[in-house]
Amino acid sequence: MIKLEKDGNIHVATMNNKENMISPEWQDRMLEILDIVESDCAAGAAMVLIGEDKFFCNGLDLEAIMDLDQPDSEEFGRKMMDIHRRMLLLPMPTVAALNGHAFAGGAFVAMSCDYRIMREDRGWICISEVDVGVALPDAVMEILRGKLPPATVRDAILTGKRYAADEAITVGFADAKAPIEYLLDAAKELAASLATKEPGIFKAIKQTYFSSLANGLK
Repeated sequence: MIKLEKDGNIHVATMNNKENMISPEWQDRMLEILDIVESDCAAGAAMVLIGEDKFFCNGLDLEAIMDLDQPDSEEFGRKMMDIHRRMLLLPMPTVAALNGHAFAGGAFVAMSCDYRIMREDRGWICISEVDVGVALPDAVMEILRGKLPPATVRDAILTGKRYAADEAITVGFADAKAPIEYLLDAAKELAASLATKEPGIFKAIKQTYFSSLANGLK
């Protein structure tokens, strides 16, 4: 579901379950990975998150979620907020390498990383909740407000617009693009270039910068 490997000091988490949709099992594995990564945040450490095949992450697995009773559904929501909060505050640089589409909840997973590199020839990032009839919780809305210009947030949430790499870079959804055959290497190179700061200071700065956003995700 999510494979974790280490290349030097770079932790590489690869979502490898076809559409890489977010299910309770996905959440549990991601939380396990965050525990592992947080326990190994020596100088030079960084994390890259990537998918396989057509999708980076195709949002929530609605079929799996619909089978949950109310307590489990509430627990699912709490775990999702915890994942976003921990990714935002991870005491090392994080880079999302968008190998394909990042829709709805998958876009928010990407936005919880510090930087995003998109595949240059295909793949969209999209806040598609308006098209599927799902309201956005205020807590995850704050992720967009904290990461994007106001006009981009407005257009993304009200229209469900799909952004390919070039436009995503222009409006702030992405920081760079790369050919698919170089995407992972580009993400690891960016992560390594960012991982030159003292981890304690990096952690303190991220906690200060994202404090109000992270508190809203508790």
